Amino acid sequence: MKPSPYRWVVLSVFVLCSAINYLDRQTLATLAPLVRAEFRLSNAQYGLILSVFSIAYAACAPFAGMLIDRIGLNRAISLAVGVWSCAGICTGLTRGLGGLLGCRGVLGMSEAAGIPGAGKAIYRYLLPLERALGNACNQAGVSLGLILAPPLATWIAMRYGWRQAFVITGSLGLIWIPLWNLTARAAEPSLSEPSPSKPRPSGSGPPTPLDLLRSPRLWALVAANALNMSVYSLWTNWTTLYLVDKHRLALAEANWYAVIPPLVAALGGFGGGWLSLLWMRAGVPALAARTRVCLVGALLAMPTALIPLLPTPGLTAAGISLSIMAVSAVSVNVYTIPLDLFGGARAAFTVSMLVASYGAAQALVSPAIGAVVDAHGYGPVCLMAAVMPLAAYAVLRSGAGPGDGAVNMVECE
Repeated sequence: MKPSPYRWVVLSVFVLCSAINYLDRQTLATLAPLVRAEFRLSNAQYGLILSVFSIAYAACAPFAGMLIDRIGLNRAISLAVGVWSCAGICTGLTRGLGGLLGCRGVLGMSEAAGIPGAGKAIYRYLLPLERALGNACNQAGVSLGLILAPPLATWIAMRYGWRQAFVITGSLGLIWIPLWNLTARAAEPSLSEPSPSKPRPSGSGPPTPLDLLRSPRLWALVAANALNMSVYSLWTNWTTLYLVDKHRLALAEANWYAVIPPLVAALGGFGGGWLSLLWMRAGVPALAARTRVCLVGALLAMPTALIPLLPTPGLTAAGISLSIMAVSAVSVNVYTIPLDLFGGARAAFTVSMLVASYGAAQALVSPAIGAVVDAHGYGPVCLMAAVMPLAAYAVLRSGAGPGDGAVNMVECE
C-alpha cells in the first residue's frame, strides 16, 4: 500500500488523543495531595486507587485491541475517548473513596484502547523505518499530557477547586472526537479504515488472537514491557508526592518541577526512535537495532538508585528525568517490535498485550510502592527501579531477541 503523503499530519492529530489520554489520567497524580487530604487517604490507599485503574486497564486492553482490529480504528477510538472523557468528568463529582475507585475503573477500561489505537495508526500510515519514530511521536503526546497536567490542573484547582480540574480536562476528549473523524475522512479511504472483511479460504487469513497468544516471542515482549514500564509508572504517579514528601515543597512548586521529567521523556523517546532508525539505515536488521537501543536505555537507567541521595529538588528532578528518559527510549522500541514481528492485521491486539502488561505491572507495584514508602521511604523503591530496565533487556534478548537478525514478519493483509 502506498503511504499517504499526509501521514505525519494524520498521525499528529491522533497523537493529540494520547496527550488527552494521559492528561486525564495524570490529573489525579497532579492533585493527589489535595484529593488525599480531603478523603484522608494513606499512601497505601492511594496505591489502591492506582491499582483499580491499572487492573481495569490491563484486563480490558486485549479486548480493546480486538475491537479496534474488528470494527476499525475510527469507530473504536471515538467510542473509547467518549467513555473515558465522561469518566474523567465524573471524577470531579465523587463524594468518597468508592466513587473515586469506580471512576478510575471506568477510566482504565476505556483508556486501554488509546495505545493499541496508536499502534494501529502507526502501522497503517507509516513506513517500517518510520515506526519507532511514530511511537516516539506518540510518546511525545503522552509526555505532552504529563507536562500539561501539573500546571493546568494546579491552576484550575487553585482557582475553582480540584473537582473542576477533572471536569475541564475530561471535556477535552469530547472536542477531539469530531476533529479526528474529520481528519480521517480527509485521508485516502484505503488508509482511514480497513476494507470490509471478505471470506477467506481456511488457513489463509490473519493469525487469530489465540494463535498469537501461543507465541513465546509475544510473551517475552509482555514480560519485558512490564518490567520496563514499572519504572515509568513510578515516576508518572509518584513524582509530585515524592517532591512534596521528600523536599517539603508546596503543591504548586512541586508540580512545576514535575513538568521537567515528562519533557525529557519525550526527548528520550525521540532519541530511542532516531537511534534505531540510524542503525537500520546502516544495515542493522530492525529487531536487532531495536534490541540494541533497549540495552543503551537500560544502562542509562541504572543511576536511578542514587535519586534518594540527591539533596535539592532541582537535582532530584534531573535524576528522575534521566530515569524516565532512559525508560522511554526502551519503550518506543519495545512497542514497535510487535509491528515488526506480527504485521498489521492484528497490530492493535499485539500492542494491546503490552498495554495489558503495563496495567498489570502498575496494579501490582502501586500498592507495594505505597506500602514500602510508608514503612521505609523511597530508597528501596529507587534501588529496584534502577535494575528493572536491565532485567527487561535480558528477557527481551533471550525471548524476543534478534537471533539470526531476521525479522519474523507475519504479513496478513
